[in-house]
Amino acid sequence: MGRFTQGIYGYAFALLVCLAAVGAFLLVTPQSRTEHIPRVDFSIDRVNAARAASYEVVAPSQVLPDWVPNSTSLTEKNGVVTWRLGFATAKRQHAMLAQSDERPSADFVNRMANTDKPGGSRQIDGATWEERFRQDKNQRSLVRVFPDHAVVVTGTADWDELTALARTLAPQPKPSPVPSSG
Repeated sequence: MGRFTQGIYGYAFALLVCLAAVGAFLLVTPQSRTEHIPRVDFSIDRVNAARAASYEVVAPSQVLPDWVPNSTSLTEKNGVVTWRLGFATAKRQHAMLAQSDERPSADFVNRMANTDKPGGSRQIDGATWEERFRQDKNQRSLVRVFPDHAVVVTGTADWDELTALARTLAPQPKPSPVPSSG
């Protein structure tokens, strides 16, 4: 047994025991072969954004087939209301709707698009959207700037998926004010 625990034989034996232990661990550990994308309910942020914003908030009229809403973030700071809504697309790329009344609008748009260089335009349901593309990040963006706010549809999704998301956008009604207790 002495020569089995010394030198190259000892090293090989220890390595074999370790590999056998790892193999046994992997064999008994449950493993999922299905993808898991967390799904979020954005209805509360949608209503709160429409209530808080001085501008006309837009949101998808429906979630596109096989898309998963996976993030929502509503911020209100110094009177500026910004809402971001993220999706995993049907092709499992990322798409995000971002809108804000930040001033100047160009700062918000450039930050969301990760570029300040327009690359053309696209007509979507009668509206003109500016296209932007940042190659090193594989990020495409569709931009609309209004007098009081900006809307950006952006992500790693292809132009067709971003266009499909832009097509679903509909103005959200202002909810009734919340009655105060007292």
